[in-house]
Amino acid sequence: MRVDVPETRYAQSGDVSIAYKAVGDGPFDLVWTPGAFSNLELMWEEPAIARFYRGLASFGRLLLFDKRGTGLSDRVTGIADLETRMDDIRAVMDDAGSERAAIVGVSEGGPMAALFAATYPERAHALVSYGSLPRFVRGPGFPWGEPRHEYLAEWEEEARAWGTEQAARQMLEEQGIEQTPEKVAYYARRRRLSASPGAVLQLGRMNAEIDIRPILSTIRVPTLVLHRSEDHIPIEGARWMASQIPGATFVELPGGPHFPYYGDWESIVNAIREFVVPIVTTGEQPDRESVLATVLFTDLVGSTAKAAELGDRGWRDLLEQHHSRIRQQLVSFRGVELDTAGDGFFARFDGPARAIRCAAAIREAVGELGLDVRAGVHTGECEVLDGKVAGIAVSIGARVAARAGAGEVLVSQTVKDLVAGSGIGFEERGAAELKGVPGEWRLFAVESV
Repeated sequence: MRVDVPETRYAQSGDVSIAYKAVGDGPFDLVWTPGAFSNLELMWEEPAIARFYRGLASFGRLLLFDKRGTGLSDRVTGIADLETRMDDIRAVMDDAGSERAAIVGVSEGGPMAALFAATYPERAHALVSYGSLPRFVRGPGFPWGEPRHEYLAEWEEEARAWGTEQAARQMLEEQGIEQTPEKVAYYARRRRLSASPGAVLQLGRMNAEIDIRPILSTIRVPTLVLHRSEDHIPIEGARWMASQIPGATFVELPGGPHFPYYGDWESIVNAIREFVVPIVTTGEQPDRESVLATVLFTDLVGSTAKAAELGDRGWRDLLEQHHSRIRQQLVSFRGVELDTAGDGFFARFDGPARAIRCAAAIREAVGELGLDVRAGVHTGECEVLDGKVAGIAVSIGARVAARAGAGEVLVSQTVKDLVAGSGIGFEERGAAELKGVPGEWRLFAVESV
């Protein structure tokens, strides 16, 4: 190992250790959210990669990390959802003493970085997306990418040959990268030490579910979408993504390959520097009055009849227990209580999976009191006013909850799309019109958490 390789440190994200390196000591921070797999130590053995990272670190302190389950970070059961992995960015920034940074999302790391920038605009100077898409399979309204079955079949084939020199040669050939015995051996070893075949397969399945299109319009930080014209990731999809982010800049770079550190790597470093440095220098601030948030509404079913059965004193005592149990769950799942009206709660979360799991826990806790609760969850852009949130997303959340049945947790399509990889199961409830909200909304009942 070369003596100039930066030290590997560990940040705690919940009970998981995330490996990261801080490169350089520039005047601001740049967080590099990697693609599918990485290994912080082995990266520096490839001169082209080390050169690229040094280029980025020439104008800012570069924070590199291995996502949970990969590289030097803790191995975990399964592949975590975007929301959980988004927390890993925050953990790395906190441990490195970074209050605010430019967030760069590369390939599979793009949706994760975008979700972070939308949820925590106060911590993002800017967002840069390179070689990425809002979803990776073809779908309604998104004709780019491969059909789902072909995409999954490729990941299954990838997992079967994972870490072999044959697979490394094929990858280098597809990327148009010169093959030497040393480079083939390096990439085969790097893959083996970055992830297991099982993790590869799980990640592929999770990627097939990712769809962050609903949140693109909520990104309020300056955004640069970079894409090479010969990248195997469809450039048309990246161009469309840029058109959906308010004020985003799209830059097409000639040539390939997908890996940014090969080919004309300097054009990528220069594009990022030319975009980010003026923003940091001028101190441009994001719109702090709007943020991506998840809202949860709960309501007791049959409360009037129960109150009549118990009488005023008995009902008041039971309601106090109900409130206490809900507040305990809100604390456990990092929810923020915003309002309580009678026997209903309104809370805000920084991630939809946490809101769903909190709603399910509330259902169980309140059920032990002999009470039934209905709940609704929606994620969208909210206006922040005196610590509370308002706007159409809040109205949608309330209307979703109103359509839930006794003991049911109902969510919007947006929520379902954002919790890909969480293991949460849903049953479709069809399209519905929500009172006072335009259009039809596909709703889903939570079946398992």
